Amino acid sequence: MSVDTPNPGNYDNRTAFAEELIALAENDERIVAVCNDSVGSSNLTGFRERFPERLINVGIAEQNMVGVGAGLADRGLIPFVCAAGPFLTGRALEQVKADVAYSGHNVILCGMSPGMAYGELGPTHHSVEDFSWLRALPGLDIVVPADREQTRRAVRDAVADPRPTYIRVGRHKVPDVTQESTPWERGRMQVLREGNDLTLIGTGTLVSRALQAADMLAADGVSVRVLNASWIAPFDEDAVVRAATETGGIVVAEEANVAGGLGAAVASVVAQLPASRARVRLLGLRDFAPTGSTDFLLEHFGLTAQGYVDAAREVLGHA
Repeated sequence: MSVDTPNPGNYDNRTAFAEELIALAENDERIVAVCNDSVGSSNLTGFRERFPERLINVGIAEQNMVGVGAGLADRGLIPFVCAAGPFLTGRALEQVKADVAYSGHNVILCGMSPGMAYGELGPTHHSVEDFSWLRALPGLDIVVPADREQTRRAVRDAVADPRPTYIRVGRHKVPDVTQESTPWERGRMQVLREGNDLTLIGTGTLVSRALQAADMLAADGVSVRVLNASWIAPFDEDAVVRAATETGGIVVAEEANVAGGLGAAVASVVAQLPASRARVRLLGLRDFAPTGSTDFLLEHFGLTAQGYVDAAREVLGHA
């Protein structure tokens, strides 16, 4: 049974992020924004116009940017530190580790345009290693909203209960897959569709594709469970255990490198189960990407509804 019906339109989650941030900042003077000369690409133009004294542009200096955010958090403010995902998590990884995670400063790190959203700009601008790097840091939440509603919830949560957090704010347009009534709890996956034969797990841009794949497989009589991994850390091991013990296999897809990412987290849980025979297939990147649009690259790496279906049939064929 499907919990929610996806909206047929496609949307840029950065818009929902900016709207929610401005709305919350109207009533909470602790909210500030810090960016690395990325006001436009971080969709902070409206925030700057409304609160010019509460936006700090440090220029192209990502390490300094995270340090400034930590300092602001130390003084009781709630800084949303915004930059393109690859530069925030790559150039400033030491500061994310030492100044945010280790020090416990309540900085909200916003990785804008993550995954392969920058398309033709190539691997230097692709943020596909962020899960692998950041999952290794204790004390850092990793949140990956699947649509507009979850993006708004992630921003609201960050203000209501500030903690060291990394939010992947998607740029590649996706449909709505959840509603306001869809459960949302820190560290928990959402069951968007119930099923007993197989489990598909997706995160971010790939959740809607998992739902499409479930429809395609249902036409062949396959009962498919779809899980939305909106939290990479804390990680919902219980949902994985249930999938491994209640269904015949698991297919995981992420717009990220499979080394150390969501798929690795799932595989690690399944491997430690004493009697599980669930087969696991991981879809994601294993190499640098070629040149092409985001849609081309997702197709190239099999990060599509058909990619899910092909992997699912392989798993079911060996069950």
